[in-house]
Order: sequence, then structure tokens, then C-alpha cells
Amino acid sequence: MKKIVGLCLLALVAFAFCGCAKSEKCGAFGEELHRYKAPLYWSVYEYCWMLEKASVPTSEMDITEEQWDKIIDWVATDLKPYGYDMVCTDGFIPMLVKDDSGYMTHYGSMSLKKLVEKCKARGLKVGVYDNPLWIHGADDTVIEGTDGITFGDLRYKESDSVLRTDVGDTWFGWAVATHEGAKEYIDNFFKHFAELGVDYIRMDFLSWYEDGIDRGMGVVGRGYGRDVYELALKYINESATKYGIFTSLVMPHLNDKASLESKYGNMVRIVADTGDGGWAQFSATKRGEVYDSWPNCMNMFDGFVHWSQISGREKVILDGDFIRLNTFATDAERESVISLQLLAGGPVTVADQWNTIGESVRFYQNEELLELNKDGFVGKPLSADLNDAKHQIWYGQLTSGDWVVGLFNREDEEQHFSLSFEELGLQGEWSVRDMWRHEDEGECEKLEVTLQAHACKVVRLRKS
Repeated sequence: MKKIVGLCLLALVAFAFCGCAKSEKCGAFGEELHRYKAPLYWSVYEYCWMLEKASVPTSEMDITEEQWDKIIDWVATDLKPYGYDMVCTDGFIPMLVKDDSGYMTHYGSMSLKKLVEKCKARGLKVGVYDNPLWIHGADDTVIEGTDGITFGDLRYKESDSVLRTDVGDTWFGWAVATHEGAKEYIDNFFKHFAELGVDYIRMDFLSWYEDGIDRGMGVVGRGYGRDVYELALKYINESATKYGIFTSLVMPHLNDKASLESKYGNMVRIVADTGDGGWAQFSATKRGEVYDSWPNCMNMFDGFVHWSQISGREKVILDGDFIRLNTFATDAERESVISLQLLAGGPVTVADQWNTIGESVRFYQNEELLELNKDGFVGKPLSADLNDAKHQIWYGQLTSGDWVVGLFNREDEEQHFSLSFEELGLQGEWSVRDMWRHEDEGECEKLEVTLQAHACKVVRLRKS
């Protein structure tokens, strides 16, 4: 969950997601909704998170133009050559409207138009954290394409059927999807960002809209109900399709095995926020616990295992949230967190900064592993049961016919793995290549591996 005080301030004052052009097949929608790969990109998250931990008031949080220049130069120099082709805003910093459109134009002091221009000059795209159901502009703003319907007309009315009428909504002014003009409001949202040159929208707090419940905070709003939630997602999908914008759905309850999110979204969050990062957020926090509401899992590993039931090629992408390599204790842990994202077909979202990453940037630059992302690879755990040790074994097939196998030691002590390839449905001997050591290891019918605590081994198998 991100703090969005910028939205409250607004109430007072009023992408290339897949590394391809919009016209290419992987950017198409409708029947092609899930024909794309996960994005590789950089996010402002760590910068903002550290400001919040330092008790900087949200009204004072900002990224100056000079800071953006350093960020863009670093991403273009150290990450773009490896496929990371986008920078993305997040919450925390005020999301401001500085024209009569009623939609976000500035992220703090930075004009989104200028940010897009700066990034495009370096071959980078821009993603924006915003939600088409949030009302930023003044209530008297007329919705384009309607007969005088205003932003204020989209807000809750006593005649609306909601899950609870005795509470208001926390933080947000929501657009109720059933209101006349809501469809046009959402369409104009995507048109606005498409015209700015933005191709990726990361939309948050969806669980709050659906039922007004947060497992950590309790009641946080009225709850507009599943039918209204689905209608909102439908409108969002239609407009995102129309304008070629990728949708990342954040903080969803994922009810009914994520049936709505899988139907209408490109990517879904399956784990609690990154926060302080490290091994705790990757593997240890509330290990083995799966909940019925957001957040369903409290660490990345559990999230990827549990939600592997809905993932696969040409299916919704699982988002394990941001990576902060500088918060991990060992290189073995850094290899593990990068490996799982790529084996699960998820995005690799760098939240480290140019001045916090240090020498660890090399873990983002493993070209052999990044081939999985280019291929659209989505692996599965050998077991989706978090009580079965085999959930620490991941595998899948590349379009070339080669197989990739990852062994992960989630324990705090050394662990031995013995894996016959027959368990994966593979017969005979296979040539084995270690994708982190970049070494060929000969031919065999099984893997015998001893891993230190928190380590992994990822190999590529090629038929002899």
C-alpha cells in the first residue's frame, strides 16, 4: 500500500510495458490481451519510501528536474542495454493537476510532458502511477463527450447501492462506475495519458473500491460491490485497449481465483508491498500463510507459488512488486530474488537508485537469465503446496525447446537437492548450463546440488 496524500491535496486544490511498439502484436488487446512479456523497468519507490521513513511530510516530497536527469542517465546507461526500457512514478509525491483537463499533469514539480520528453530522448518510456477511478480535478470540471456531466456527478450518492453507508471512503474520492459519464471519464483518462506519451498505468488500492476492506487497516470505505468493480475494470480494459496502454492492477483481493483481474488486466500484484525489502519481504514474512483478501501473501515467494495457478504463457502476469537489491544481505539472496521473478514470468522492477545500488547492479544485468523475459517464459513450481518442499523447484520450457530449472533454498541452513529430470517429464540425458556461473556442466539425467542458505541454482537444459 502506498501513501497517496497527493490525492488529498488535489481534492483540496480542486511502456512500453513489453518492450515493443503499440502497433506490434504484443501490445494489442482484446483477444490479444495476454500476448506480451512482463515489463523490465525502474521505479521511484525506494526513493519515496526512504523519505517517508525519514518523516518527510508528503507535501514536501519531490524529485527535482536535476534529480530526474541523474536517474534517467543512470537507467539509460546501466539498465537500458539489458532491456529495462521504462521509468515509472509511484505514490507518496503529490499527483497534481495544473490545467483544465482535470487529470494529472505533474508529479510533484515535474511536468509529465517534460518527463516523457527527457526519457524519449534517451530511448526510455514512462509509466505513471494513477488510477482512472480517482477524481483529481475540481468537481465542476465537465467530462468531455457528455452533455454537461461533471466530475462531481461521479461521486457517491445516497441512492447508490454500497456495502456500507455508515462510513466514508478513506483518502480517495472514487468515481462510481455505474454513474452516467463514468465510462467517458475513464476513456478521457486514458486518452489524456496516451496523448502525453505514457504507455503504462499502475493503478492501486483496487480492493478498497471493491469492498472497502483492508486486511491490515480494517474498514476503509463504503465498498461499491463486485458488480460495480467489474464494470469499472471493463471500462478500464476497453479504454486501455483503445489507446494501447498497459494496465497494472495493484492491491486487488483476487477473489474467485482472480477471475476479474485475469479477464480485464494485464498484470496483477500478488504480494504485500516491498517496504524495507530484503529476505523477509522476499521469502520469510508470514511464510506459508495465504489469506482470503488483500494482501493474500506477505512475501514474494509465497505469492508466486500460490498464484502460479493463474499464470502461464498468454495469461495474466504476476507482479511480485519492487526489488531493492541493496537491502539483501548476501549475493546469494540477490541471485535468488532476480531468478524467481524471471522464472515466474514476472516483471523485474528495479527500485534501487543510482546512489544506493553499488556493485549489485550486475545482478540486474545477467543476460542469460534475461533471455527468459525476452522469450515470454513463464515457469511453474514443481508443487503449488507451500507445505511441500518441492515448491522450491521451478521449471518451464523456452520456445527453443530448451528447459530451465531453478532450485531455491528458502531455509536458513544448507540444503541438498536431488532432482531427477523424469520428475519434470524429461527423458534421458540433458546438457546442463549454470545460468549464473555461465558454465557448462556436462550431461546428466538428474541434478545433485547442495545450496547454502538462501541460495539458488538456475540451469538451462538442452537435449544432448
